[in-house]
Amino acid sequence: MAETQAPKIRRLVAPNPSPMTYTGTNTYLLGLRDIAVIDPGPDNDAHFAAIVSAIAPDQKITKILVTHAHLDHAPLARRLSAHCGAPIYAYGDSGAGRTAQMIALSAAGTIGGGEGVDYDFQPDITLKDGAVLDHEGQELIAIWTPGHFGNHMAFSWNGALFSGDHVMAWASTMISPPDGDLGAFRRSCAQLQHRRERLYLPGHGDAIEDGPARLHWLLAHRQERESQIISHLQGQPNTAQGLAEAIYTDIDPRLIHAATRNVLAHLIDLCERNLATCQGPIDLQAKYSVI
Repeated sequence: MAETQAPKIRRLVAPNPSPMTYTGTNTYLLGLRDIAVIDPGPDNDAHFAAIVSAIAPDQKITKILVTHAHLDHAPLARRLSAHCGAPIYAYGDSGAGRTAQMIALSAAGTIGGGEGVDYDFQPDITLKDGAVLDHEGQELIAIWTPGHFGNHMAFSWNGALFSGDHVMAWASTMISPPDGDLGAFRRSCAQLQHRRERLYLPGHGDAIEDGPARLHWLLAHRQERESQIISHLQGQPNTAQGLAEAIYTDIDPRLIHAATRNVLAHLIDLCERNLATCQGPIDLQAKYSVI
């Protein structure tokens, strides 16, 4: 059953709850007659049926927008497009939007990553940062927000910002290199801070009534994590996993891998800013120390 989130905006939650997806992926339906679907979600029969059932006889899906190419957000887009004939919009395929550093690290193959990537994802229409689409007489604005994922986009429409996995209320964002990039994440947060929307509708979990406040918290949280990492490294060199186990002492054991990926993102960022150094090439087993 679609739930109203704001005027002309409804939400369906995919049946894919997990420690990484919380209650499931949020799929948003925008509009009264022409419907834009944001994040169709995983390729799940029940969720596909729920989306189709939520479209009334006098409504038509005219746009399918995908925030990023993860398996819990993107795969159903192709099936839905084939069903309704609407084009798929996104920043690019699963490799789009990476920095030169992340491209190089991916090519080296030494840092792992690639969790949950929809490598088959390909939009029909690519969107540049700031692209504007007309949707029911209102501007639907695409905002490139790399950080959680290189091709991540947020969308603004009717006073709400659809923040994907970049800004959520239930958890901070996983940043897993080479798809995730902490420097890009911070820059994207700063970009969003200049926008006027307050209502954020995320990829997982409930609406955020004060999006700017959540952005401020996320940036402060990353700065606190950075300080913790630097403090631990001042004692002795350590690996990403060693640091994660020392810092994340109270989390669900199933999330220690995600914590290690976040720490690795911090270490890569610290090395790029010449605040830390890696003993040898950057990889999962390498030890890092502060400069």
